[in-house]
Amino acid sequence: MKELLRSNDPVLLSFVEALLGEAGIGHAVLDTNMSIVEGSIGILPRRVLVEEDRWLQARRILRDAGLAEAIGDE
Repeated sequence: MKELLRSNDPVLLSFVEALLGEAGIGHAVLDTNMSIVEGSIGILPRRVLVEEDRWLQARRILRDAGLAEAIGDE
């Protein structure tokens, strides 16, 4: 698995999960339970990881959906 993006925006994360799921790209959102540690204030970003061999495809899907700023550079 390879990191695709980090965000603490629950709407963005939900949208990204929907896009990846629709494309059939295996993914995982890590650090979702960190809100317990941080006191549920949402400051710690969640990480979205995708299958390494589909990472470029996932980036392309997010760019096409207008989320280029969310994925950053690499």
